[in-house]
Amino acid sequence: LDIVYEDRYVLVVNKPAGLVVHPGHGNWTGTLVNALAWHFKDTPDYDVNDPRLGLVHRIDKDTSGLLVIAKTPDAKTNLGRQFFNKTTKREYVAVAWGVPEPAQGRIEGNIARDVRDRLCMAVYDPASGIGKHAVTHYNVIEDLGPVSVVKCVLETGRTHQIRVHMRHIGHPLFNDARYGGDRILRGERSASYRAFIENCKAVCSRQALHARTLRFVHPETGQEMFFEAPIPADMTALIDRFRTYS
Repeated sequence: LDIVYEDRYVLVVNKPAGLVVHPGHGNWTGTLVNALAWHFKDTPDYDVNDPRLGLVHRIDKDTSGLLVIAKTPDAKTNLGRQFFNKTTKREYVAVAWGVPEPAQGRIEGNIARDVRDRLCMAVYDPASGIGKHAVTHYNVIEDLGPVSVVKCVLETGRTHQIRVHMRHIGHPLFNDARYGGDRILRGERSASYRAFIENCKAVCSRQALHARTLRFVHPETGQEMFFEAPIPADMTALIDRFRTYS
């Protein structure tokens, strides 16, 4: 565990890409929950199987970044209420295909399972009554030609929200195989460019998405807590390659 902060009530970790959060089919060991069980093995008050404790929110297996874990039932109740009331603040950094226009905007669209592919989520008109309300705010940080570096701020927290919302506006995340970002969606048709993109995919072999900041009120002290996890090496290398190319 890459522990960013810990006290008697909360634990904040920086999850690496590739680490599954919860045990499940095909991933019964080596998950974040397994790591927490090991970390708390000498803490009698922490039972990893107690639903009143533990993870307050999640991020996808191949997304890196910050997560908060509650160490007491009261802390989980309090933090869960903050997430439900949307008073927490979470900022993500992504590399997306193309450059969204306008450079700053709001994406609103209900999210539910895709009827054609149950492994994917899809965006539905809020008036349809299908899915859960979802809002993502984005801001282009850097235009790199075929791709852009985008800051995304979650107003809600739905499954695959940023990934599916960015695809919805025509800008899937780079190398996001589930949402079409593993294809060449912008740029040249030359063999050298295709080779360059394959090299970029080898450098960042997952969707280019990182949960960079997390802000919440401490459930015990009432103090505002702010954490930031630097963009990991694979995404930094990817961005540097596109900078050089552009």
